[in-house]
Amino acid sequence: MSGNTEATLRLGFFVGVLLTMALWEAASPRRMLTVRRGPRWVSNLGLAAFNMLLARLLLPITAVGMAIVAESSNLGLMHLVAWPAWGKMTLSIVALDAAVYFQHVIFHAFPTLWRLHQVHHADLDFDVSTGVRFHTLEILLSALFKLALVMAIGPSPAAVVIFEILLNATAMLNHSNVYLPIWLDTILRWVIVTPDMHRVHHSVIRREANSNFGFNVPWWDFLLGTYCPQPAGGHEQMSIGISHLRDEHQVDRLPGMLALPFRVGVAPKYLGGN
Repeated sequence: MSGNTEATLRLGFFVGVLLTMALWEAASPRRMLTVRRGPRWVSNLGLAAFNMLLARLLLPITAVGMAIVAESSNLGLMHLVAWPAWGKMTLSIVALDAAVYFQHVIFHAFPTLWRLHQVHHADLDFDVSTGVRFHTLEILLSALFKLALVMAIGPSPAAVVIFEILLNATAMLNHSNVYLPIWLDTILRWVIVTPDMHRVHHSVIRREANSNFGFNVPWWDFLLGTYCPQPAGGHEQMSIGISHLRDEHQVDRLPGMLALPFRVGVAPKYLGGN
């Protein structure tokens, strides 16, 4: 698969899922938004576009490109076993998803990394645009981690493309402000991270924000004790964001978002606590 084909495929899925979730949010919202959508969306999507452009300029190779290198050189764990292709692909996608879960936990656990990740959490509302809102340095660090991971695992290029599309799509799905009937949400969250499940992770309450770290599947949270079924105050009344960061011009406007990790006095958030 050529780099242009990969980029076109990923961009097509990104735009399609973004528009689908935006229309769903407009037709059937879960919560009332508290901040003007226009400026937030311009900032969140502007940051996402800036990140994609800068990653292309600064990183000499993509995760798919690294998978091609690993495949041609027989590098990585998947090249050491004689399993069928479908088995290797499934295991590779599961391993990549588990790694993203642990990466997410680490970004909450260490103060320096939390300074970057708090840009994602500082959004005062929770909708599909939140799913693409990450500080540029976090995106670059995540990309480097993914390159090392692909080299170690040795997934096929197709597996990496599928994983990347799934990760982007589910991030927008589970950050969306869409209503799902309780019975349907209860069933779905056994196999995917639903919006109600992940919304808990964006609570101002530290105990709730340090739960539900999964993006694609909920199983890591179930198995490792980081699952929180519902917010204490209910989804309609829960406060989104970080308790000491409530100025929308600092946290929901692009210049403030980029500068946020470097502000003096921004408290780190450790794992645990209330």
